[in-house]
Amino acid sequence: MNGSLIIGTMDGANVEIAEEVEKHNMFIFGADVNEVNRYRGLDDNARKNRLDGRLKNVFKAIYDNRVGNMNDEIKGYISRIENGNDFYGINLDFDSYIKAQERADQTYRDQAEWNRMAITGIAKSGKFSSDRTIQEYCSQIWKIGPNRIPNPASDPNKRVRSFPNLT
Repeated sequence: MNGSLIIGTMDGANVEIAEEVEKHNMFIFGADVNEVNRYRGLDDNARKNRLDGRLKNVFKAIYDNRVGNMNDEIKGYISRIENGNDFYGINLDFDSYIKAQERADQTYRDQAEWNRMAITGIAKSGKFSSDRTIQEYCSQIWKIGPNRIPNPASDPNKRVRSFPNLT
């Protein structure tokens, strides 16, 4: 709703946003569900052998503290990815992310196109009100309906006070 352009994978809210805004007005990257499942089906060694060289360079820069001093937890996470334990498909999506980022950079240089995409996003964002979202979650996910809130008692002595010690 704020005109920000989306760079992301086709999961979660981005699927619903793409239905309204259209994918060509977003910077989508990443594998589809079938590719992710195939990738997860590989053993760690096979995933390790497929590690993107550019991603290796990023990891090396992190290990060498060229991007700031990273803590051991981050370095441990990177080490797991390097060894093929890549459940979230960081390596799988890396090349696609680079290409999406390049497209975003190129589009930003074309201010008319960037503005067109931002205005389209704003114009087609009406569906994403919090009222609609909460109503759909209540009915479709939580399976609950509206609950009438009673009017306050007209007699002030019969009203319940949240903080009776305050005057």
